[in-house]
Amino acid sequence: MDGAWGSVEADWKLVFVFIFAWYVMLRIWEKNGVLDRWNATRVFGIILMVRSSMGLKTLEKVARPRRFWRIYGEVSLWICLFSMFIVAILMILAFITSLLSPPSASPPTASELVAIPGVNPMIPLGWGAMAFIIALVIHEFGHGLLARAHGMRIRSFGLLQLGPLPLGAFAEPQYQELHKAPRKERMRMFAAGPATNLFAAFICLMLLGGLAANFTSTSDNPHVRGIVKDAGADEAGMQPWDTILRIEGMEIRDHEDFQKSLEPYRANDTLSVDVRHQDGTLESMNLTLSDKYDYYIGLGWSESNLEMLNISQGDPFVGVEGISPGTAGIDRLAGPFSPRFEGGIVSQVLYSPLHVLNMMIIPFELQGVSMHPVEEAMLTPTEGLLGDTLGLNGLLFLVNFFFWLMWVNILLGFTNLIPMVPFDGGHLFKDWITGSLQRIKRIGKKTKLWNIHPMWIAHISNKASSLSSIVLLVMLLFVLIIPYV
Repeated sequence: MDGAWGSVEADWKLVFVFIFAWYVMLRIWEKNGVLDRWNATRVFGIILMVRSSMGLKTLEKVARPRRFWRIYGEVSLWICLFSMFIVAILMILAFITSLLSPPSASPPTASELVAIPGVNPMIPLGWGAMAFIIALVIHEFGHGLLARAHGMRIRSFGLLQLGPLPLGAFAEPQYQELHKAPRKERMRMFAAGPATNLFAAFICLMLLGGLAANFTSTSDNPHVRGIVKDAGADEAGMQPWDTILRIEGMEIRDHEDFQKSLEPYRANDTLSVDVRHQDGTLESMNLTLSDKYDYYIGLGWSESNLEMLNISQGDPFVGVEGISPGTAGIDRLAGPFSPRFEGGIVSQVLYSPLHVLNMMIIPFELQGVSMHPVEEAMLTPTEGLLGDTLGLNGLLFLVNFFFWLMWVNILLGFTNLIPMVPFDGGHLFKDWITGSLQRIKRIGKKTKLWNIHPMWIAHISNKASSLSSIVLLVMLLFVLIIPYV
């Protein structure tokens, strides 16, 4: 633990030096009038808020179909309220899990705790910065559209910066109009930002599905993503990402062929397996099958569970994981929208939310890339207009662009739905509490059972919003800090 703490302390020292130097520079610019000339101000001591009138005319034109955008805002509101409570539940579950079962893995470094492109090693500088800027513009434009749809004026757009790093963007409304606006209109405005991010992420996912149709594999045979240690494949010399060509002379085209080829054999039988390694070399190896039943028992599976899965003593086990076709990399990104997805429309709808969550862990699993380099090397363009025009590199550029844009939009959308101030979710939660108390007041007045004073409603909603923000902040800090304890 001392080594982990030492690494974290060294990282944070560099962060503090950078922040202090930035603070001194801001104070100098503020004193010399540079910030005034830039139409910028210093907020929270170290954050630079730069305002601009760019985009206001475009906003005015796009917001003209007011009725459409109000309907859009209502849909956004319901989606965001549902998502906000899901986010809150997930945070509570993460807190309880960390409390009951503290993580045993090595704690993340200081750079891994911040979602800043180039600083966080899992978010590449180029793709990350491009995606963050576009997603921030999308987010604030969503706020601006609903503000104008309800007659609220936008004073400016702008960026929040910490040095050269963009921390966020903002659409600055006329605050008096915002606070005097009807509660429902204000909630629509707050919901429009994160909802627009989530809608943009869904569009990117569909575009990834369209791009997946323009790829095919360079090999007709499947490859293995992982090798089980000390099992048959490991002892025979098979390696991760090897392509399985034949088993006992039988051509292996897919996972079904792989399973079928093992049917005549039992544990401890020896097979001849032909593979192609990453470097292109071919090898024929003798592989002694392990016992699948013993393997899963060793992992802690119960006998009743194995019986339900129809796994019995002596079943053959090669010792490989993730037998996949050559298009597995792009199919994993496209998910239910891949042309090779096995399932109908209902399956697509049900699987999409789970796929979105799975997409968030890809950069952490693959160390900052969307596809493993070996998976990229297995792809080739199909014949057609897009493939012939862009080629492999052009298609992969679009895949990475839409993946990172989707990833960042999901991150911004759900982060802003955390029900704590200053996130949009915090403002939504406060107005939701106010609306719920007002409905209770109307019921009491109608039934003449109780009468709630409006000032009491405002007091309770403010207290509930503040308390939820504090509680969730403590939970979040606990989850982040517990790995270091």
